[in-house]
Amino acid sequence: MLIDLASYIREVADFPKPGILFKDITTLLKQPDALETSIQKLADPYRDREIELVASVESRGFIFGTGLARELRAGFVPIRKPGKLPAETISASYELEYGTDSVEIHQDAVAPGQRVLMVDDLLATGGTMEAACRLVDELRGEIVGIAFLIELTFLEGRKKLDGREIFSVLQY
Repeated sequence: MLIDLASYIREVADFPKPGILFKDITTLLKQPDALETSIQKLADPYRDREIELVASVESRGFIFGTGLARELRAGFVPIRKPGKLPAETISASYELEYGTDSVEIHQDAVAPGQRVLMVDDLLATGGTMEAACRLVDELRGEIVGIAFLIELTFLEGRKKLDGREIFSVLQY
């Protein structure tokens, strides 16, 4: 069955602030065929790449990350906001429009040399994913690629991820 995933993405004007046209994936998530197709399309470039772990950043990244891990028969690694993981962590900070934020990963989440696919729902400016990649790099995992359901090309987030293999299902 051929599914136009873009038709399931709702655009919400002025969210979260005036001037932003938000790409809302909740309308895609509630449609089983669209959700399944999105996971399959995210998995396709990596099916023969010997992915051992899928890592993604909370919270919407977890939706696609866990589905993708299952599809690729890989483990799943959560990357979370500070204070949310129970064991010893390492962290990486990144710039926001007004200030900084950070993400954390368990110190034992990735073994040296493990093949990791990074996943998130959306590539905007690239700061969050760049920080997440630094964490996997610090643990000496091998990042095979970075996959996104949606890429906002006009924000040029790929520049922050320069030198990495990037795949996006939908581009705006």
